[in-house]
Amino acid sequence: MARRLRPVDPGFIATAPVRMVFARNISAPPERVFRALAEDVPGWAEWFAAVTRARATDGGSGREIRLWGGGRFTETVLVAEAPEVYAYRVDSTNAPGARALAEEWRLTPRDTGTRVQWTFAADGTAPFRFALALGRAGLGRAFHGAVTSLDGYVSRR
Repeated sequence: MARRLRPVDPGFIATAPVRMVFARNISAPPERVFRALAEDVPGWAEWFAAVTRARATDGGSGREIRLWGGGRFTETVLVAEAPEVYAYRVDSTNAPGARALAEEWRLTPRDTGTRVQWTFAADGTAPFRFALALGRAGLGRAFHGAVTSLDGYVSRR
């Protein structure tokens, strides 16, 4: 059953009780990476292995995400500043123990592509925070795999 989470603003990404930051350089230029993140929402299911379905809602100001294993999220886009920052918060989810969630994708141009930095920001019950701490390495692997696939996805388009 989906539960409403506490609405947060972009400042939460820097101050959340749990913050996980991962980064990786890829060859695609920031403009193309940003388009894949912010404008091609259904494409997430093609390059992010955990995502089974993604669709834009509310004229692009929201998203609906489904994950392998049954996770469901409705989200509101907080920041869409091309080609540098794309961030969103989770408004409702079936993830137990979550109280607030937000994610930020920060894109920095490099001589040979883009540095992609993903920040996962969360608040929740003590068991939820503990589970996130245990899952940090897995989230890091998921990020690295997704960004590698994203690089290939962007280059094929």
